Amino acid sequence: MNNIATMLLQRISLGLLTLFIVSLIIFLGVSMLPGDAAQAILGQAATPDTVAALRKQLGLDLPAHLRYINWLGGILQGDFGTSIGNGREISEVIGIRFANTIFLAAFAACISIPLSLLLGILAALYRNSIYDRTVNVVTLSSISTPEFFVAYILILFVSVKAGWFPSLSNIQGETGFLERLNKTFLPAVTLTLVSVAYMMRMTRAAIINLLSQSYIEMATLKGIRNPRIIIRHALPNAWAPIVNVIVLNLAYLIVGVVVVEVVFVYPGLGQLLVDAVQRRDMPVVQACCLIFAVTYVTLNLIADILSILTNPRLLHPK
Repeated sequence: MNNIATMLLQRISLGLLTLFIVSLIIFLGVSMLPGDAAQAILGQAATPDTVAALRKQLGLDLPAHLRYINWLGGILQGDFGTSIGNGREISEVIGIRFANTIFLAAFAACISIPLSLLLGILAALYRNSIYDRTVNVVTLSSISTPEFFVAYILILFVSVKAGWFPSLSNIQGETGFLERLNKTFLPAVTLTLVSVAYMMRMTRAAIINLLSQSYIEMATLKGIRNPRIIIRHALPNAWAPIVNVIVLNLAYLIVGVVVVEVVFVYPGLGQLLVDAVQRRDMPVVQACCLIFAVTYVTLNLIADILSILTNPRLLHPK
């Protein structure tokens, strides 16, 4: 257990260091963008004195290291600053948008995770069969297709021609749960189609690798049926790589929604990021990028921790 605790502390420390480096990269990257935010807000007709006054008001006249310290210190206290575009608190704007993104990612995960586990288990059970090859071809084809193309294909056939689901996911705060599910179904299916192949193939590979173990062969010789062997004996010992890839795909579902949200005009954090870039609202851009980075690093850290805690060799060393 001491070795496990040491590994967990190392992973957590590495995650915190990664977040610090990422925050520094985000700040420097946004600071090095061409143009002046104050000039862009006031327009070309603004006088130099007006631009200088706005730069002082926004804190842009301070040295870069002081601006970074103030920005990071405010974030640690829950203060992301004020939006340049509308003057609202960024935390207020981001809170609603991030909740929408989490809802979409959770909806897609509820579809993709059970589907990928089922397809992976069946592919391992009937490996090298026509079913196995068909599932591999279909999933690899879906993952090789760009997200926006998959989204437009779904809009054309499922929304425009069939009329089953709306093409735009313009949900509001007062939108009911069932209506929200209806409007976010196409974005969730798009994310599912481009992410299910990873989890399915990892499940298949992990179970096939375990099927050659001696205890699995002993269970087969005892006459136990293949489905029970996989579910009762192989799957529990394959959880480490499967859980790892599931959590990593959850990170993708949250961080990789930018293109999908833009296509479906979904009011999430990705759409907010694109709008902020167009308006040159740099505080919002910084906050969105940092939240995406924190989410991705945190889920990667959770994946590492779960892979350690579900590894039988580490939990039960000889």
